[in-house]
Amino acid sequence: MKKQKKVIIFDLDGTLVDSMGAFADIAAHVMHSYYTIDSQKARQLYLETSGLPFHDQLEKLFPENPLNKKAVKAFETRKKNAYFETKAYADTIETLQALKQKKLKVVVSSNNFQDLADQYLHKAGIKPDLVLGWKPNFSKGEAHFSYIQEQLGVGRDEMMFIGDSLHDGERAQEAGIDFIGKTGTFTSDDFQRHFPRSPTITKLSELKRVFST
Repeated sequence: MKKQKKVIIFDLDGTLVDSMGAFADIAAHVMHSYYTIDSQKARQLYLETSGLPFHDQLEKLFPENPLNKKAVKAFETRKKNAYFETKAYADTIETLQALKQKKLKVVVSSNNFQDLADQYLHKAGIKPDLVLGWKPNFSKGEAHFSYIQEQLGVGRDEMMFIGDSLHDGERAQEAGIDFIGKTGTFTSDDFQRHFPRSPTITKLSELKRVFST
């Protein structure tokens, strides 16, 4: 973190919102139904490949399987029905407000569909400066980072990405953006093995100390 940050980018699920457990249960049910894989193993595979859109997860786990499209539709339908029952972490709103008071721009980058991300954040009372969801050829990672850079007029060394998955860290690393791993889906040891130069946090409120100046 050589240069002072101006934009803090957050993954949504598992980072700002305690939703990964519910999503993993839905994914396990769907994968068990469509691919006759053991539910516990399916849940593990979902979490291990988290950070990708579900259709990309399935293509990685079951390449070119003709059932993938139907499985994605089943997952997204069940997920949408359950999503609004999930809660933001207790320190989410307070932490984001504190960062904005420090004149930092707060951005959410999610692989949820744009309208779903917008609806959830509005309902939860979470108010970032910019919300980016998934659209064709526009997903979390390079596409989102480039858009943020252009819209907010910042360099990549002035951006920080915070996420709960190894794929989040990989996307940041590929884009030349500093990363902080939030433990929960993965452990601190998991993050340190893959990204030894990146710090980890267990609670969002720790960011108030990280960005104390």
